[in-house]
Amino acid sequence: MGSDHYFTAAPASPENLRSIRVTLAGRELEVTTAGGVFSPDRLDAGTAVLLANMPPVPPGGHLLDLGSGWGPITLSMAMAAPHATVWAVDVNERSLDLVRRNAAAHGLKNINASLPEDVPADVTFRSIRSNPPIRVGKNELHGLLEKWIPRLDERSDAWLVVQRNLGADSLQRWIAATFHPGFSVHRTATSKGYRILKVRKHGTPPTEPITLV
Repeated sequence: MGSDHYFTAAPASPENLRSIRVTLAGRELEVTTAGGVFSPDRLDAGTAVLLANMPPVPPGGHLLDLGSGWGPITLSMAMAAPHATVWAVDVNERSLDLVRRNAAAHGLKNINASLPEDVPADVTFRSIRSNPPIRVGKNELHGLLEKWIPRLDERSDAWLVVQRNLGADSLQRWIAATFHPGFSVHRTATSKGYRILKVRKHGTPPTEPITLV
């Protein structure tokens, strides 16, 4: 990739389109990926952990995949909730093009692949699912979450997968301190070196405290 990163807006590296086979939402799919995007050769381990450890998506409303890459989380949500509108948001134009290609290839018409600034300001989300770009740096990551987590609907959740040795526990503490009051954060699963963090936006009146089993 040279000097490109998967969070580069317009990668200069060769596209090198390729096809891989993945299982998403219980279906085996052939999808298109490319150089200059996150995990182009496989479903990355963190996303696999997230997909295996999150509840069913809400059946309708707006859903957000934040930092979509070539679209595994987006495609999974779109297949599981065909009546919902799924927003694939990424700064990488190549990633968004791949999401559109993969959505079209599998007949998924409920996906909007968009740059962050192109998501209408009045859209709120019934769920956010994300393998966030930890390697952009702490300030960029915090700014990203500060922008999108408040756009959860009331009584709705964001599910984030973060590698333990890349700061999952410190990120959980930061979320708890930053989005308070009105929000809560809990670790719901640990697998293969990853943490799943659930961020809930409470309603008015507040939802009942979450009891962890």
